[in-house]
Amino acid sequence: IMAGKVKWVTDIEKSVLINNFEKRGWIQVAENEDWNFYWMSVQTIRNVFSVETGYRLSDDQIVNHFPNHYELTRKDLMVKNIKRYRKELEKEGSPLAEKDENGKYIYLDFVPVTFMLPADYNLFVEEFRKNPSSTWIMKPCGKAQGKGIFLINKLSQIKKWSRDSKTSSFVSQSSKEAYVISLYINNPLLIGGKKFDLRLYVLVSTYRPLRCYMYKLGFCRFCTVKYTPSTSELDNMFVHLTNVAIQKHGDDYNHIHGGKWTVSNLRLYLESTRGKEVTNKLFDEIHWIIVQSLKAVAPVMNNDKHCFECYGYDIIIDDKLKPWLIEVNASPSLTSSTANDRILKYNLINDTLNIAVPNGEIPDCKWNKSPPKEVLGNYEVLYDEEMAQSDGPERDPRGRSGQSTGAKGSRARDLGKPVLTTWK
Repeated sequence: IMAGKVKWVTDIEKSVLINNFEKRGWIQVAENEDWNFYWMSVQTIRNVFSVETGYRLSDDQIVNHFPNHYELTRKDLMVKNIKRYRKELEKEGSPLAEKDENGKYIYLDFVPVTFMLPADYNLFVEEFRKNPSSTWIMKPCGKAQGKGIFLINKLSQIKKWSRDSKTSSFVSQSSKEAYVISLYINNPLLIGGKKFDLRLYVLVSTYRPLRCYMYKLGFCRFCTVKYTPSTSELDNMFVHLTNVAIQKHGDDYNHIHGGKWTVSNLRLYLESTRGKEVTNKLFDEIHWIIVQSLKAVAPVMNNDKHCFECYGYDIIIDDKLKPWLIEVNASPSLTSSTANDRILKYNLINDTLNIAVPNGEIPDCKWNKSPPKEVLGNYEVLYDEEMAQSDGPERDPRGRSGQSTGAKGSRARDLGKPVLTTWK
């Protein structure tokens, strides 16, 4: 949000933002307007914070991305930062980095096994040969909406990128475009026989200290075709990819509900089929994953005081009710595909602005307090590092799921009665 000419991101409906801005008295839709605001695209942010332009923001200008948000929102950098975070905790002897007898992280195993291509090609081949019947998913690092994604279950399927198959030295067709290749979650939780993922919105107002908010009105995105692990359907993206940008082209796409469920409906379904305790544990684990991913990037994030960010988290739940972090989006779509979608995204923008700029006043980037509870709307505090540290070690850090996120980030088995997790 920035004084100056209005610049619209094509993915955002103008009317939703104009209504929100007008309500605060920030914008007058007239020729003699005194105040206009930006809702910036990631490309504009790159230009604002580039070394060449040397642009300086004033205290009444705030923007809706951190300068190097890509440390979390680029698929390869997210995995790289989480791997680094794990190693650092291991060096510190943190109980968070505990491993089982097979050398697998007990608590920090929330991203599928992932390699960067071309850099990690030989490591990938080594891993692939340990389990040659596995399926892997390839994604370009810098693209969104399911573009350029495909599944493989044979090494020969990616040999077309290989310059020299004898030495297995992998070279991308385009030297500019890097890929990640991840072990495909081939046992997703199915509802009505269909695969789905969760889109959750998380607002970060500051990284140091970390303060983040969870939006209660997320949703599930369903595939239009029933799921099958059959290798004959590897190329059918209507079976495997939940992105609306892909599913809306399917013959069975429903334009009324858009193949979406609200998170509250998912909760009701799981509580009725699996029980309330199991459902609470699942959602606590999802919150845990989000907080740990943010902690992983906090040390490298440029925590500019002019910035806030609303991320779109994509989570997949497997049939053992284990959640997996798939990716984090810097510009989650604000286009509405259904009437319910429009209401949700209108409220999302409204509640985000209320936290970023409390009381609808002219922005003040020096204001760095926690906003009062009454302005949170559909957001709830997910984690407040200052509050967690001020509570000190005396506070019981165990959550409902027996997972701790105390001041030191330790995590323990639940030995007593359930208590609130620290991010709540």
